[in-house]
Formats: sequence, structure tokens, C-alpha cells
Amino acid sequence: MQLLSIFLMMDPQGKGSATSTIVMMGLMILVFWLFMIRPQAKKAKKQKEFINNLQKGDKIVTIAGIHGKVNKLNDDNTLELETSPGSYIKIERQAISMEWTANVNAVPADTKK
Repeated sequence: MQLLSIFLMMDPQGKGSATSTIVMMGLMILVFWLFMIRPQAKKAKKQKEFINNLQKGDKIVTIAGIHGKVNKLNDDNTLELETSPGSYIKIERQAISMEWTANVNAVPADTKK
């Protein structure tokens, strides 16, 4: 019981102060921000940079799993993707998977020497 009182920053009689409650809430918000919001914001920033740095000839994978090569970058946030020689589709830039594209473009461990 005493350990629980220490954890909750209360005195053993069960009377907690308003200051300790505010501090505890602040710590919970800080932890939530550190482990949830901040990593997602960093990932979103990296994804946006990745999409903005695409160039003609880059090999990419869409979130639907379509593999292809960038043929043309359009001004309306779309691009023309060559899926096979002479076959083109128009997709949104946000439909590109950064992780899957990195895996496709990564050099296999067997070929590194």
C-alpha cells in the first residue's frame, strides 16, 4: 500500500496535493509526446522530403505494391510511373511507400564485399 502511495505521489493517509496531480499529468503528457507524437512527426517529415526529392528514373514501390520507374513528374502532385516498357500509369505522389522503395533499392548483403 505504501509503494502505491509513493507511486501516486500521495501521503500514506490518501490525501494528494493539487501540485502533485498537475506534475503527474504534465509528466504523462510529456511521455505521450516523446513516444507517440514526435516519432510520427519525424516520419511524416522524412516521407515528405522523400516525395519532394523524387527524380525521373527512380525505381519506386507504391503502397499498393506496384513496382515501377518514375517517367514524368507532374505539377499537380502526380507522377507517371512506367510499370513495364511502354506501359504507364498516373499515380499520386502520396501513394509511394518510402520503406518499400528503400527495400527494393537496397543492395543485397550477398553482393556487398
